[in-house]
Amino acid sequence: MSNPLSKLEALKDEISGHNPRTILKAALAHFDNIAVSFSGAEDVALVDMASKLKPGITVFCLDTGRLHPETYRFIEQVRKLYDINLEVLNPPSEELERLVKEKGLFSFYQDGHAECCGIRKVLPLRRRLSTLDAWITGQRRDQNPTRLELDEVELDAAFSTPDKPLFKFNPMANWTSAKVWDYIEAYGVPHNELHSKGYPSIGCEPCTRSVLPNQHEREGRWWWEDAAKKECGLHAGNLKGDGKD
Repeated sequence: MSNPLSKLEALKDEISGHNPRTILKAALAHFDNIAVSFSGAEDVALVDMASKLKPGITVFCLDTGRLHPETYRFIEQVRKLYDINLEVLNPPSEELERLVKEKGLFSFYQDGHAECCGIRKVLPLRRRLSTLDAWITGQRRDQNPTRLELDEVELDAAFSTPDKPLFKFNPMANWTSAKVWDYIEAYGVPHNELHSKGYPSIGCEPCTRSVLPNQHEREGRWWWEDAAKKECGLHAGNLKGDGKD
C-alpha cells in the first residue's frame, strides 16, 4: 500500500482504541525501520513493553545538556537493564554556541522556550527522524490540554517531507497517568527518582519544577508561560489547535 494516507487509515482502523501492547505490536509488524523515543520519565513503561516485543529495538533519547543529574543516572540504568540499542542524541554544537554567546544560558525566561528547545531538542530529533520510516512516543491525551485529540497513529506533520512520509505511533494515547504507574508498579519497572520528589513531568532542569498535590503534571513545565504553549516543538506540529511554539 504505497499511498501513505491510505496506509494511515488502515492503521487507524486496526489499532484505534486498543491497548499499548497491541498498538506496539502493530507498529513493529508494519515497520522495520522504527525507533522508540524515551524522555527519561515515565515513558520507560513503553521501553519495557517494546523491548519484550522486539529485543534489541532502537531507543533514542535527547541529551539537551540541561537534564537533571537524576535523569542522566536513570538513562544509564535503562541502558543496562533492557535489551535495547540506546542512542543519546546531542544538539548541534555550532547552533548551541551561537545561542549561548548571543543570549546567555537562560534566555528562555525572557524570550520563551521555543528557540532553546528548537536547538537542543528539535534539531537533533529532526536529524534522527530523517533516517526512520516511523517512530514511537509515550505521549498521552491526559498530559496536556494540547494533546486531548491525540491519535494512536498519525502522519507526522512536523517531520514528514513530500518525498518521505513519517509515521508516528502513540501507543499510550488512551492511558492515564494512573494506568502508567499501575504498569510500572505491577511489572517492577524502574523510574526516575525525581518522580518521588514531586516531579510528575520531567524535562530540562531550568524549565522543570515540582508541583503541589492535585496540580496538573504539566504545571511544573515552563511555568512562566501559558498552558497552551507548553510543548517543546517535538510534537507541536502534530497537535490540533494551538500549541505551536
